[in-house]
Amino acid sequence: MSEQSAGKTPVDFWFDPLCPWAWMTSRWVLEVEKVRDIEVRWHVMSLAVLNEPKIDELPEEYRELLQTKAWGPVRVVIAAQQEHGAEVLGDLYTAIGTRVHNLGQGIEKDVVAASLKDVGLPDSLMDHWDDTPYEAELRASHKEGIDKVGQDVGTPVIAVPGADGEQIAFFGPVVTPAPKGEEAAKLWDGTLLVASVPGFYEIKRTRTQGPDFSNLI
Repeated sequence: MSEQSAGKTPVDFWFDPLCPWAWMTSRWVLEVEKVRDIEVRWHVMSLAVLNEPKIDELPEEYRELLQTKAWGPVRVVIAAQQEHGAEVLGDLYTAIGTRVHNLGQGIEKDVVAASLKDVGLPDSLMDHWDDTPYEAELRASHKEGIDKVGQDVGTPVIAVPGADGEQIAFFGPVVTPAPKGEEAAKLWDGTLLVASVPGFYEIKRTRTQGPDFSNLI
């Protein structure tokens, strides 16, 4: 992991490149990075790992998605981290997410391979698509993030230092489209404000639209 910049507050962000909502949140956090003194540190989590205990209870379409699409990308990403350092994760996630979500190319093997090429990482990382010796590291990274918020959420997980030095962690926020500029900052300030209240757990309303990537293209 890259050394933290002086004066910047570290923001740890756990993502699975499969999730369009995590992608939206990640683009918002990068906007916040422009207007607040924060520095994002990227980590891998896995929706496939998260849903292992209840895979047979999931709707068929989502179960098939996890079983056929979810494992390969996170295996490649964790291999990139292990072999080339955590500092490659941000650019790699951006490359994959741009192709998969913004351009609608799908979470396919050739798309991830093209994303590696986009950021100058070797094709040999695709050897991890079907199996990787870094599964323990993948599961450990996932566990580190999910243990901060509990099993009843998904990706992304965000953790920041609180006023007392202890981390404040939360799932989300789920937002579309990704706010920019001062709107991004206002959402960040408000999210930290409510998340820092002891005993606060949830604000929620029914989603009335899907992820809107139009302002990211």
